[in-house]
Amino acid sequence: MNSWPETQPACFLPGTLWDRLLAATQRAWQSGALQPIPTDFQYLEDGGIRFLVRLVRRLAGKPRRPLAETPENAARRNPFLPYDPELYVADASPTHVCLLNKFNVVEHHLLIVTRTFQEQETLLTREDFQALFRCLAEYEGLGFYNSGIVAGASQPHKHLQLVPLPLDPAGAALPISLVIDSADLSCEPKFLEALPFPHVLAGLEPRADMDIEAVAARAHDRYRRLLAALGVALPAGPNERVAAPYNLLVTRQWMLMVPRVRECFHSISCNSLAFAGALLVRDAEELAMLRRYGPRAVLRHVAGEG
Repeated sequence: MNSWPETQPACFLPGTLWDRLLAATQRAWQSGALQPIPTDFQYLEDGGIRFLVRLVRRLAGKPRRPLAETPENAARRNPFLPYDPELYVADASPTHVCLLNKFNVVEHHLLIVTRTFQEQETLLTREDFQALFRCLAEYEGLGFYNSGIVAGASQPHKHLQLVPLPLDPAGAALPISLVIDSADLSCEPKFLEALPFPHVLAGLEPRADMDIEAVAARAHDRYRRLLAALGVALPAGPNERVAAPYNLLVTRQWMLMVPRVRECFHSISCNSLAFAGALLVRDAEELAMLRRYGPRAVLRHVAGEG
């Protein structure tokens, strides 16, 4: 079985990740290791939210994990063990490494991957949040986690993801920003009527010094509170899967968790970014379907309402 080297290079120095990300992107683009999925974008207003909709110009050969695939077979095809060195960005922590998303839709899309194999459906740990917030301290971004195939995960090896903000090329940091920024957030999970899908949301009480250990501890606590608020039972052991799929969105200021019951609305697949207000459609037929039903109905359907 593939494994990581026993000795790892030092983690990136504070203030260097963005430059490393730019350099890695240029290198991977020139070598052909990076295969962006080109899109055009437009907006759909629905229920007071200006949804960003990206339409794929052409589909790249992005592999999808078959529903019947076993963990053993998945591990043998694991693209993260070993990872493509052309996609390497930096070491995020003793437990995580930063890689470029090979099939990126959003520019400078970062994957934060566990060094050893862990199932994507297992609980996030404090070490996961430490790696994520070490990256979030470098630049404003949206971190997210797709817990399982139903939540939009395409790989079984645990990985968080980070995209830089603003997500909207010509608008707010996130399409849902106005809704969340106007809310009075605390550490206790709450539901916002203005968000048109099942969810729970909690504030993170950011500090100017961005103490990674302290922020990660708070985030880990909020994460477990959000799971409890959704009624998701914690697994008995660290290597056991969480009983229900969900999406998790994380900024420096807040965390949003959405339960999942379906991966798709008809053929439209939804991952965490859909609940940030950014949807992806593969062709004109899917775009017409999204227009006909509306983004709110799509998100309610995959999250368990409607």
